[in-house]
Amino acid sequence: MSILKPWAWRTSAARRRLRLSLEGTLVYAVGDVHGCYDELLALEAMIEADAAFHSGHKVIVMLGDYVDRGPASSGVLEHLIAPPPPGFERICLTGNHEVALLDYCEGRLPRADWLSLGADATLASYGVNLDYLGQTYRSSGKVDAEIRKLIPAQHLRFLRDLPVMVETERFIFVHAGIRPGIDLDEQKDVDLIQIRSDFLDYPHGLKQWVIHGHTPVAAAVPRGRKLNIDTGAFHTGRLTAVRIWRGKGHVIST
Repeated sequence: MSILKPWAWRTSAARRRLRLSLEGTLVYAVGDVHGCYDELLALEAMIEADAAFHSGHKVIVMLGDYVDRGPASSGVLEHLIAPPPPGFERICLTGNHEVALLDYCEGRLPRADWLSLGADATLASYGVNLDYLGQTYRSSGKVDAEIRKLIPAQHLRFLRDLPVMVETERFIFVHAGIRPGIDLDEQKDVDLIQIRSDFLDYPHGLKQWVIHGHTPVAAAVPRGRKLNIDTGAFHTGRLTAVRIWRGKGHVIST
């Protein structure tokens, strides 16, 4: 939800971008989860029921921001690392909050800056008691070291490997949006996971539909070939997905 500062983009390598064919494929894109594990399970159950008509290839594309704000970030990551619902493939993209968590754990982001993004809820989900650690260790560096021990290596590997975009002939799936007027091959990761007004307020038509999250909206309503499906699950309880089948979309929310 929050815009990250420039320090958050000092990761060492650009993330993968995927190109897929949607011919014969039923796709569900899911907006920002932000630690809302129960809502994610409920939405997946709705997706499974909705997809019962289709016996072919089915894909769930998660649009990023799985952590922070809500109560169960560690549980959400554990769930996404596990196999998807039966009969589905799942692709998880990165959001700015995944980058922030990883940057903190790898020493690129100060703890105070990560906490400003809602990471206190993430730490609590890993069993971290910040008050206790602060009283036990006088050194801030020692507190950081103890925190980092409690975040599983498997979760960090998952975060490092997340791609940043899925491109198809008619649709782009990405966390925040794209920079208009720039070829997709030239898009910067920083824009794909944190752009706001330069994308949201762009008045002209886009070549492809962009399915994204990042900036909470009251309802998922198309705007100029942009569909924002971040409905602020951590404070509204509404986690939203869009089903895409044969070029048409249908919105599903908890």
